[in-house]
Amino acid sequence: MDIMQIAKQAKEASIHLAAVKSEVKNQALADIARALAQKEAEIVAANRRDMERSRRENLTARLLKRLRFDEDKIKEAREGLKSLAGLADPVGRTSSAMELDEGLELYKVSCPIGVIGVIFESRPDALVQISSLCLKSGNAVILKGGSEAAETNRILADIINTAGIRAGIPAGWLALLETRTDVAEMLKMDEQIDLIVPRGSNAFVRYIMDNTNIPVLGHADGICHVYVDSQADLDMAVRIAVDSKCQYVVVCNAAETLLVHTAVADVFLPQLKTALEAKGVEIRGCEKTVGVIEVKPATEEDWRTEYLELIVSVKTVDNMDEAIRHINQYGSGHTDVIVTADRTRGVRFMDTVDSAGVFLNCSSRFSDGFRYGLGAEVGISTNKIHARGPVGLEGLVIYKWRLIGHGHIVDDYAGEDAKSFSHRILQKNFGQ
Repeated sequence: MDIMQIAKQAKEASIHLAAVKSEVKNQALADIARALAQKEAEIVAANRRDMERSRRENLTARLLKRLRFDEDKIKEAREGLKSLAGLADPVGRTSSAMELDEGLELYKVSCPIGVIGVIFESRPDALVQISSLCLKSGNAVILKGGSEAAETNRILADIINTAGIRAGIPAGWLALLETRTDVAEMLKMDEQIDLIVPRGSNAFVRYIMDNTNIPVLGHADGICHVYVDSQADLDMAVRIAVDSKCQYVVVCNAAETLLVHTAVADVFLPQLKTALEAKGVEIRGCEKTVGVIEVKPATEEDWRTEYLELIVSVKTVDNMDEAIRHINQYGSGHTDVIVTADRTRGVRFMDTVDSAGVFLNCSSRFSDGFRYGLGAEVGISTNKIHARGPVGLEGLVIYKWRLIGHGHIVDDYAGEDAKSFSHRILQKNFGQ
């Protein structure tokens, strides 16, 4: 089947999927979880073939870790599906209701976006998360995963698609692309596809934006910062910095740069060095940092780098304003953290750092759809329209204006004897 046929089928499916009841969608999620358990041995075998081929092709240890989809990962995926089924349906929610005039009622009601194309990295667990979020939010989805995970993605997509259709989800709601040529063709389908979500580097996201007329929700680099303020609890700061960098280094919400106020640098930096080197982290420091601890000198490029490995850059700053300027200049707008005992300073940091996630006294690793209670995520958006931060169920719906009248016409509200609008707020949902 060519891409045009796939896109047309997805568009048709999305129209019907928008009206599927919550009970059917939740049953589909439960059936998918059950099917993953039943097909576990086949999934693991497919993933082992992907892993073995990727080792022969000298895939890095970091990428191999992302590629692995073993029994534990399948269990996590199944638990995620069950959790998602327990969340409220984001479709059909009334966000505002107003009586324009007697018998003329206007409602703003959430609805699915339609057809979503998602291009993601070699993480099979991402395929499960993305497809299930789209199902729950009433969207058809066209997926393109990394080629390293080809066999794993193929069997997962087949299992999820089949279980969904058997539960009552319209056929054509899920499709899997496998080549770069397929992606190039998908980008031309602006009449069938409503949104593209590319997950990857800034350069990759920019390439997608420059080569399609379809709206793009960018999930770009994660150059995240932890700023240790002059008023920080230093023991807390060490724990947060280490967790932000080391808890799982190959993800976009891991910290890549640490900023340290000069007032605490002499005491904090040696503690930080000990803690990070115990985890095997290579530290690259600015001139001031190198003057306090013996580490590799940082270059200008380090401030712009998403390492995704056990490397961190450290800069000593004279004040919080310098830290904020550095973050706004070099950061990717993903997630940035301040550690301080002064809440007022913390709030000012959160007000002025231009990022999707701004945290006070906690790890950057909390920037995650599952941890936010959003039912995982299709990606993390650094955009400033529609959705920002982890894009879960709420980010996969838009809204319609529904107006209910009883023979009302605009001409009655024009001229000398025009009727007046009341614009009275109603405390009820559509359908009540």
